[in-house]
Amino acid sequence: MRSPTEETVTAGELRKLFEGKEHPTHYIGFEISGLLHLGTLIIAGNKIRDLMAAGVHTKVFLADWHSVINNKLGGDWDRIKAASDYYSEAFRAYAPGVEVVTGSDLYKGNDDYWKDIIGFSKHVTLNRARRTFTIMGRSMSDTLDVASCLYPSMQAVDIHHLGADIAHAGMDQRKVHMLAREVYPSLGWAPPVALHHHILLGLEKPEATGLDEDAKMDRVISAKMSKSKPRTAIFIHDDAQTIQNKLARAWCPEASAELNPVLELVRYIVFHDFKEFHVDRPAKFGGSVTYGSYEEVEGAYVRRELHPADLKRATASYIDDVVADLRKRFEGRMEKLVRE
Repeated sequence: MRSPTEETVTAGELRKLFEGKEHPTHYIGFEISGLLHLGTLIIAGNKIRDLMAAGVHTKVFLADWHSVINNKLGGDWDRIKAASDYYSEAFRAYAPGVEVVTGSDLYKGNDDYWKDIIGFSKHVTLNRARRTFTIMGRSMSDTLDVASCLYPSMQAVDIHHLGADIAHAGMDQRKVHMLAREVYPSLGWAPPVALHHHILLGLEKPEATGLDEDAKMDRVISAKMSKSKPRTAIFIHDDAQTIQNKLARAWCPEASAELNPVLELVRYIVFHDFKEFHVDRPAKFGGSVTYGSYEEVEGAYVRRELHPADLKRATASYIDDVVADLRKRFEGRMEKLVRE
């Protein structure tokens, strides 16, 4: 339950799960939609590593059918398959021992799955399904095809057919987990424990777009790091100069920690992998300084003891270290990777 976990539904159920089962099963699912960035692979991957260390059997579910429904990569199966292979390699490299399952493999010849989709959907009104559309990055007011209405039921039933005791995702996916927990008892299924991690902000100024009726969640979902906005995302393939350039342009309001994407990188990524945060700067600007915790960094920043430019330069150096091995692994194969 440590950072970047933000919510567990419920902590009591999670405790009972570990008391009653030596190796609980977990799943986290991803649409196949282009290059991996810090929010997708690193934040989620760090939580997968935590779960593995706790003895959990972890699964990464590559939701190729969902990607077609949501028109990722133009709904092109060949592009989605190529990107699936890349996702699989990246997650296995970052979290060795994780099991990777594709939707195509899970559904193939599985008549019970489609029967359960119908059974689950019979317990969900159209309006209730529409309220979960933010899981696709859509709003209730969007004009969507009928296939989109199947998406929430499919995602909820995936949990059962993957045998997952723990349904894990970013906070933006909580609505479908709550739907699963509501409907499962009617089908005689045990509701999964829902584990939600922090959504990493993109590097631009957060703006509300009306995706979610909850104003706070809407702002977070709307501002999350996204591969569809490459200038605001740090990809695992970005070189040191690209990372420096992106962070130099990043939104970083002086003396404010609220929805500050640079401070988020320090909190959720730097201090996950490093015990201290070192800032090199000239003596005339206070000289070099080392912080032993995120709270020290934030405090200095809010008190204006740490300038945004210095924070950005130091953060870029640490992020470069975090992605260096992954970048090297895929070096020279960039042209084969699928961009949206």
